Amino acid sequence: MFGIKTLTALLVVICFSQVSVAEDIRINKVAGEKEELLLSVLELVWSKADPNGKIIQLNDELPVSRLPVEVESGAIDLMWAGASAKNDEQMLAVRIPLLKGMLGHRISIIRQGDQHKFNDIRSISDLARLDAGMGRTWGSTKVLEQAGLNVVTAMKYENLFHMLEGGRFDYFPRGIHEPWAELAKYPELPLEVEKRILLIYPYAMYFYLQKDNRALHAKLTRGFEQAIADGSFDELFYSAPMVKQVIEKGNIKDRIVLRMPNNEMHKDTPVDRPELWLDVNKL
Repeated sequence: MFGIKTLTALLVVICFSQVSVAEDIRINKVAGEKEELLLSVLELVWSKADPNGKIIQLNDELPVSRLPVEVESGAIDLMWAGASAKNDEQMLAVRIPLLKGMLGHRISIIRQGDQHKFNDIRSISDLARLDAGMGRTWGSTKVLEQAGLNVVTAMKYENLFHMLEGGRFDYFPRGIHEPWAELAKYPELPLEVEKRILLIYPYAMYFYLQKDNRALHAKLTRGFEQAIADGSFDELFYSAPMVKQVIEKGNIKDRIVLRMPNNEMHKDTPVDRPELWLDVNKL
């Protein structure tokens, strides 16, 4: 027989074991439409993983280049970024593509009046007759170069629009959701969205955590898998305004798809799970 004190102690242990302690996570300050969508993904995942936990943004936005250091130091608990060998070496990735690999789907911005240059392109070798413009340090730049495309690079993103307008290169491949909003920022430049070609290559954006933070990794993975299984992730993704804009303006079904490999992707990239990736045939 248990004594009263022993029974009381057992009840206390049982009660506390059934209570999940809420965990708060800290992230960089969020600004911009794409960042807001990524925050919404994190909020959904965290609501599944830790319903009582909070997501706390920093008061001031840190530059992207500083985020890995802040994650490693514990100043923030996670960041999101495109997959790269450097990020994979420094941090721990939750290997579920945050935007279904959307950044590996590219529609180009070109000069007004240059559409005729693209009308007869049927292959990567055809496209290689023209010059692309990309950021010098971007992961996607290596993908294009390894596919045999000619790439002109610049350090500053903003400069690429003026370089395109000035004839330094012929097309500026952008994430499938980006061209229209970007053109709206440069109404003074005679640029337009190219109408015929869709470049596709495997490219994932992940949550990245401190290398040894296995507990948070497990929680995020569990929450993400639940959101995928119950359909709430797809519902969030396809209802996002910037994704709906792609569906409305992208003319996806009439485009010629040119596919390229991505030799930079980590060996653990979940390429064998089609439910995690964007299917352009469904847009």
